Parts: sequence; C-alpha cells; structure tokens
Amino acid sequence: MRSAAMTNKRCSWASVDGALLLQYHDREWGVPVHSDRKHFEVLVLSGAQAGLSWSLVLKKREGYRRAFDTFDPEKVALYSERRIQSLTSDPEIIRNRMKIEAAVRNARAFLKIQEELGDFDSYCWRFVGGRPKLNHWKATRQIPATSPESVAFSKDLKHRGFSFVGPTVVYAYMQAVGMVNDHLVDCFRYREISSRLRQR
Repeated sequence: MRSAAMTNKRCSWASVDGALLLQYHDREWGVPVHSDRKHFEVLVLSGAQAGLSWSLVLKKREGYRRAFDTFDPEKVALYSERRIQSLTSDPEIIRNRMKIEAAVRNARAFLKIQEELGDFDSYCWRFVGGRPKLNHWKATRQIPATSPESVAFSKDLKHRGFSFVGPTVVYAYMQAVGMVNDHLVDCFRYREISSRLRQR
C-alpha cells in the first residue's frame, strides 16, 4: 500500500532535485515553528540562501549544524574574528564571508530580542497576528516573492541590527517556518497543515 505522500500531488518545486528536497517539502516546509533554536537555524539558512538555491543550502544543512554549534545563538554570538576566518574555509558550508559575519551579527541581535521580549517566537509571529496566513495559490507562478508582512518584518529586523534580511529573504523564512502556508491548494501538504491549524 502506497503512502499518501507517494500518491498525492505536491508543489512542483519539491520534485526537482532529489530526495532531500522532497523530504523537506513533505515534512518541514510550511509547518509552524515555535522553537527559538529552530527560528535561528532557519534565519541563518535563509540568509545563506540569498542568490542561491534552497536545495544547495539543504545539502549543506548538516555542515552548518556542525559549524554553527547546532545553531545555538548564544554560542554563535561569541564567535571571534579568528572563528569567522576559519569558517570561510569550511567546505561544508557556503563560504561567503559576508553571510558568515551576518550570522554572527544576527545571533547578537537575536539575543537582544529574547532579552527584550522573552523569546524570538512571539516577536516574529506578531507580524502575522499570531496565526499562519493561509494562502490559496493554484500555480507556483502566483506565489509572491515578498508580502506586506515580510516588508514590515524585514524593516524591523534591519532596525534591530540584522543583515541579509531583505523582504525576499524574510518571505522565504516566513514560508519555511509556517508563518504563511504557500503550498499549492492541490498539494497534499496544504490540506494536512491547514487542517492542523483548524484543530487548534
């Protein structure tokens, strides 16, 4: 007997680059995140993705977890110039110095938000009124690259000292952590995720 995931329709991008992307689509993308550690992970990876494919970033995610202390913002915030320099020669991550420096800078800004508001989770979810925004796209070309929410969120993050958080990067982040459900309406995950939300 084949599983629903095997027989049902998916978003077209999920099938373009092997099992890793497919698993990510089926298990993670669009699922609401409420763990600060996970939020920080997705922020770092979303910034790393800028100008590149998400598939490439996913392939390097394990390398990032090792290189960035399993995305512990308290540890990353303390990275020295020497540590940053060593990361620029690590083949398991994207060796872009500006993106690595941004991850360290963003860790420090992330901790300030936790200090001010208690956690990052409640801070970011307020940009969508505390509940995922459920979109109704029928084709991939309809999905926007930004939204009014991502523009406002990006502006606030930049004001707080974050970098590599333009409206497009932030929208990709919002999609990844489930602040918006941008699965196509005929994708089996659209129904699964939206029905979970209705049960809450």
